[in-house]
Amino acid sequence: MGNRHILSDIETTFSEAEQAGLKLAIKGRIAALCLVGLWLVTTRGSDRALGFTLAVLVFVALGLLHYWLIGSKFDRKWLKYVFLGIDIALLSSAVAIAPPTPEVQLGQAFMYRFDIFPLYFIILGVAAFSFSPGLVIWAGVAGSSGWIAAFAWISSGMERHLDWTDIPENPTKEQFLQVFLDEDFASLGSRLQEAVIFILVAALIAIVMRRARQTVRRQLEAERDMTAVSQMFGRFVPKAVVDSMIAGKGTLDPVERQATVLFTDLAGFTALTEARGPRAIVDILNAYFDAATEIIGKHNGVVTQFQGDAILAIFNVPFEDEQHAQLAFDAATDLLEMVQNKTFAGEDLAIRVGINTGPLIAGNVGGGGRQTYTVHGDAVNLAARLENLNKEYGTSLLISQSTADQLVNTDIQKIGETVVRGLSEPVGLFTCASEMSATDEKERNQ
Repeated sequence: MGNRHILSDIETTFSEAEQAGLKLAIKGRIAALCLVGLWLVTTRGSDRALGFTLAVLVFVALGLLHYWLIGSKFDRKWLKYVFLGIDIALLSSAVAIAPPTPEVQLGQAFMYRFDIFPLYFIILGVAAFSFSPGLVIWAGVAGSSGWIAAFAWISSGMERHLDWTDIPENPTKEQFLQVFLDEDFASLGSRLQEAVIFILVAALIAIVMRRARQTVRRQLEAERDMTAVSQMFGRFVPKAVVDSMIAGKGTLDPVERQATVLFTDLAGFTALTEARGPRAIVDILNAYFDAATEIIGKHNGVVTQFQGDAILAIFNVPFEDEQHAQLAFDAATDLLEMVQNKTFAGEDLAIRVGINTGPLIAGNVGGGGRQTYTVHGDAVNLAARLENLNKEYGTSLLISQSTADQLVNTDIQKIGETVVRGLSEPVGLFTCASEMSATDEKERNQ
């Protein structure tokens, strides 16, 4: 179903391109007709000016009618073939019946001495603008057929036919001109040669156009597939990671870097689950995760995992940002403000946040053909521990010494220390000054 929808979108794109191309071609056709008509009127004598003007007006009127029909409720796929066929029929009719020179009575075959055949290429050019190989082939077949049909009509009314074979071998100049300039010199071979060349040019344009369409089609399909994968994959993997993996054709090089980790968890989640039930909890978590992910993303953070009711986010990985500690702190304060002022599926929530800065390793990890983007290291473990220590300190946010050292003009204060296995010195713990004021006021009121 999805593939059919994509193909439908691609066909719609091509259809719109054809319509836009036809409209542009009609504008060019009208401009060319006006220029050609002006040239003929000014160079072929005033007695023929009216005829040329009327002919140009007829072609312009047909173009305007076609232009109006394109994309309207009256438009049909076959209409472009009809209008192009009318152009060729009118031009071929003019070749067949219009007098070559009204001033001098000459045979109709003399029309083939004038520069009329290039006008057929204007019609072919109009077809090429449509971006439709079928219309170009139709122009080639119809144009060559019209050219030969006009010749056949003229030939049927001729008493004698002179051709190249009527020129004697090793002719003198007078003998050559006597045949070549004769009004009955029509030359079927030359007309066939012109018709074949016209079809060949049309076929070459159609082949190039078809290859171009195939290239564009493959590009559109690739873009649609990439969009679909990004949208689907992005539901489970951070969008920044998805974009990097698409750019890297499915791979994301592992990174070892100093980064800031934000770990947040819902307070009282177990009791909430027992009270609301699984269906309601899923709705609550989805609403909360959507809002939290948006805030973290605004601060250039990447959510790598949803662990039950917890969120693990990283800053400075996979993309570098020197302000990663400050960004993580700003994201945390925004998260705390959000849960204070908003409900999630009708439920008030409270969260605890731990932030730590340190070296970590990030990359794709997995097996059995399935992988996930994750981070590893003591910096991650300490962020999770800080989140849990909020229970002991009665706070909602705890920040490690390493993160606090990178914060500038931030209203935080030290509230204690914690021993971390593997480190010789205790790690200082910080929180927002506003957090401490709220905690002190709560204690005084108890």
